[in-house]
Amino acid sequence: MTKHPFSRFRAALCACLLLLTLPFTASAAGYTQTRYPIVLVHGLFGFDSIAGIPYFYDIPDGLVSGGARVFLAQVSATNSNEVRGEQLLAQVRQVMAITGATRVNLIGHSQGGLTARYVAAVRPDLVASVTSVGTPHRGSRVADLVRNILPPGSVSESVVRDVIEGVADLIDTVSNGNLPQNPLAALDALTTPGTQTFNSRYPAGLPSTSCGSGAARVNNVAYYSWGGTARYTNFYDISDAILGATGSVFGNEENDGLVGRCSNHLGTIIADNYFQNHLDEVDQVFGLVSPFTTNPVTLFRNQANRLRNAGY
Repeated sequence: MTKHPFSRFRAALCACLLLLTLPFTASAAGYTQTRYPIVLVHGLFGFDSIAGIPYFYDIPDGLVSGGARVFLAQVSATNSNEVRGEQLLAQVRQVMAITGATRVNLIGHSQGGLTARYVAAVRPDLVASVTSVGTPHRGSRVADLVRNILPPGSVSESVVRDVIEGVADLIDTVSNGNLPQNPLAALDALTTPGTQTFNSRYPAGLPSTSCGSGAARVNNVAYYSWGGTARYTNFYDISDAILGATGSVFGNEENDGLVGRCSNHLGTIIADNYFQNHLDEVDQVFGLVSPFTTNPVTLFRNQANRLRNAGY
């Protein structure tokens, strides 16, 4: 039987499309295959996974699909940068023991970026790179406001501390963490004065000016950062309303709802103004992010490829 001309055309078209996709398929295998394992570090009220839902939504799978070895850090949902940092350091050693790697790549979101910076400062020999995503390196105005509302030693501080500690304990329990919680230490760590103290002790990668770029490499550790400057990004995302409200504290300063644009600067700045809010940066809630900007999973994959190409 002779094939209809349209059938032959369709078959030829499908064959051409298949051939065109082969190079991209081949290049995708290994695209995120870094030399050293990647450790993802969550921020305030964060977790590795709750009820099977990861904090870094779809991001670990996106990295693994390209060949990366990915580990999810489990540090206190609420605590100081130093306490969380010591917890992370112990897990870095575990990752190295499991994989045989001599160093790791740390990627931290929000307070996770400060936590990662601590580890890189005290054990730079174990860290190949630190990437911060939406991290308040110079503090958050939201944290400043909350601290002003809750003066140290006040009754309101005590009441809110107990409530928040209960929430943090619940997060820790359902994510099988069994880690100490200290909401006030976390709050103080994210204020402007708190980050000033932290930065004076661990300045690696910080810009010398309030909105500049920092050193790309310090003590043989590479530093990178990116962040967003949007608050309302998806009509169906329930977190947009909350971040829209908290972001109003910044006045005219561009922000992601919790962190100002210049505050997220560290080392090599990949971009500081993605159309993402603070939760979009880790593909939350449930991947409901803006369809009109680079997908957060793609940003993490691109960063892994950047690290790969740099030999990390």
